[in-house]
Amino acid sequence: MVYRLLEAQDDGALARELHDNGWNGMPLKPVGVAGPLFVGAPPRRGVYTTSQQGSVWFGSPVPEIASALMRSLASCEELVWGATRLSVRGIALEGSAPAPAGGGPFELETLTPVVLKHESRNLLPGDEHFVDRLSHNLAHKADVLGLPAPRGVRVLEAGPRRRFTVRGAPRIGARVRVELDADVRFVEALRSWGLGLDTIQGFGWIR
Repeated sequence: MVYRLLEAQDDGALARELHDNGWNGMPLKPVGVAGPLFVGAPPRRGVYTTSQQGSVWFGSPVPEIASALMRSLASCEELVWGATRLSVRGIALEGSAPAPAGGGPFELETLTPVVLKHESRNLLPGDEHFVDRLSHNLAHKADVLGLPAPRGVRVLEAGPRRRFTVRGAPRIGARVRVELDADVRFVEALRSWGLGLDTIQGFGWIR
């Protein structure tokens, strides 16, 4: 869905570059997306239910990507999420929450599961390598953006294991609440990018 939105801008050049090569010489794709979340959707075990009203969030810490998404969304009448078609009734630009006085440490909570891997094995909070791989991923993201890497990453809370299938491949993770010492600019960037892998597929979006 994100690539389709980007393809509508600049003859698709940005979408192709992001898909094929990543950003700033690294394979990471600095885009986050979360949702859709539906208002009043009745809960049913094992089923993702919908309603007539909901929201989808998009973000990127890279101005070129963020502006391309905004331009596409401004003229978009429908979003295709998997097999579901969503009518777009309006868009709004949201700012980040203000940073705590005096700087960090910062707490970040994800709305969607965080996906991480170690040697092709999916990791969950509490697994041996989870914090190491999360710290490694965050350091790579900071490098892409030319910002200092965070320090002292700690998992404060974790949700239940969740499993999704994206184009036939499993994505396994859990929502987390983490604390980290970081440059405030990097924290702001994460709020429009997300934690962990596959953020462009809707994982690791920060509440």
